[in-house]
Amino acid sequence: MKCIIIDDEKTARVILKTLCNEIKSLKVLEDFPNAIQAIKYLNKNQVDLIFLDIHMPDFNGLDFIRSLKNPPKIILITSDPNFALEAFEYDFIIDYLLKPLEFNRFKKAIEKASLKELSAISTKINTSINTEIENDFYISIDRRLIKIDLPSIYLIEAKGDYIKIKTESKDYIVHSTLKKIEEKLPDALFLKIHRSFIINIKKIIDIEDNSVLIKKDVIPVSRSKRPELMKRLDLL
Repeated sequence: MKCIIIDDEKTARVILKTLCNEIKSLKVLEDFPNAIQAIKYLNKNQVDLIFLDIHMPDFNGLDFIRSLKNPPKIILITSDPNFALEAFEYDFIIDYLLKPLEFNRFKKAIEKASLKELSAISTKINTSINTEIENDFYISIDRRLIKIDLPSIYLIEAKGDYIKIKTESKDYIVHSTLKKIEEKLPDALFLKIHRSFIINIKKIIDIEDNSVLIKKDVIPVSRSKRPELMKRLDLL
């Protein structure tokens, strides 16, 4: 983990750097005597962990925390236990260490930070997997399950007891209802703009009056659905 140290006491910074050097997973990039210098550094650089003293002149540790837009993990270092309750209101604060620092206690704090990092990586991987799964859409045709890439679908049209799914490469006729299909489609991509049509809003080429152009298809937009369509387009 890449880390920085913020403490107005030079001796405290030296001790922290020494302790960090005992942990192979830690790499101290910089140390700062005040929070202002650290903020300037963080505006241009990313770190995984900050060792932060609470009591500092002018701009203390809690002021520094409140100034961060996307805070990394933080371990507080202080000689005052009275700030512990307020500090743990922030979920990115991993631990609260009291001076003088003791190595075994310091090591436990780093283990907490490492577990937090592993959890974040796991969440990111799972999110990526789920996104890939959500990009797949299965339809049943002649007792066969056919996988369709969701982003490739640009239009779904109701035709009686059947629906027609139009994709970039092929069209499919499926025995189903538009309502059932709509429930399985992600809102981020698809919108029902008429009682008979669902469109992929990212495939829209043009909008004119009460219709949209997708590929070569001109699709009517019902009056009740037009406000939602315009709202969604503003988010693209």
